[in-house]
Amino acid sequence: MTAIISTPYSRDLGDELRHLRETSTQFNGRAMAVQLGWDPSKVSDIELGKVRASEVDLVQYLATCGKDINFANEFRSRYYNAFDLFFAQVPDNVRTLAMVEAMATKITSYDILTIHGLIQAEGYARQLFVDSYVEAPEDITALVQARTDRQTIMRRHNRPECLFYVHELALRMRLGDAQVREDQYLRLLFNTHILRVVPAHVTAFRSAATLYEFGKASPVVYTESDTAQVYAQDSVAVARTTRLFQRLDAVALDAEQSKRKLAEYVSGLREDLHDGGTDLA
Repeated sequence: MTAIISTPYSRDLGDELRHLRETSTQFNGRAMAVQLGWDPSKVSDIELGKVRASEVDLVQYLATCGKDINFANEFRSRYYNAFDLFFAQVPDNVRTLAMVEAMATKITSYDILTIHGLIQAEGYARQLFVDSYVEAPEDITALVQARTDRQTIMRRHNRPECLFYVHELALRMRLGDAQVREDQYLRLLFNTHILRVVPAHVTAFRSAATLYEFGKASPVVYTESDTAQVYAQDSVAVARTTRLFQRLDAVALDAEQSKRKLAEYVSGLREDLHDGGTDLA
């Protein structure tokens, strides 16, 4: 067992091991340690993703949970790179992202062409999946529900401190019909205390990024595309992202200006509807 810096994925897989123990055995953490002949802290540290378990430890743990060699080999293949400071996942892996958001004490994000998932209206989220033509139609309802479920952290009494930078290009995207866009604008207006609009003429920033900060764990930079989710915990990546947000703080509209800008989009959309059109001016 090797002590090392934990990562979002190591904590995710550690939690998966904990869930496996609780559903496949009658053991609590201490009893599991006795069964394996381990110190009790070893089970806790592995399940918290704080240390890298050896291959022998993993096999013994999984065997105690009644899992066969095929299950063990599949889990080991995922666990192998769990402590890497850079790692990528398939784009539909919601579990790791939801866990990162739930554990974060501060979330700072910048989005260019879309609205961040934590402040998306349901109709907007659905239209994103529909228009991408990537997801199977029968999966879209579950994907939208997963995104909505992630947003419950925004209603916690101890929710993370959040700041969302939204580029004006995202506001101009003609996603769905006028009702979808109006609902999304109104959602943003309701959240202007945690949102700042980046004006359309500011074009130096080329990719979206989110910085997650935690009480004790190291900060994590997250970005995604249609093909992958990428997590970076390397100090250089974190420093570059921190400088990105310092620059955005200097060029973005303040909270009151952002509120007025969003109100302009709502007003313009309603004028278009009154005139018989459905597109933004």
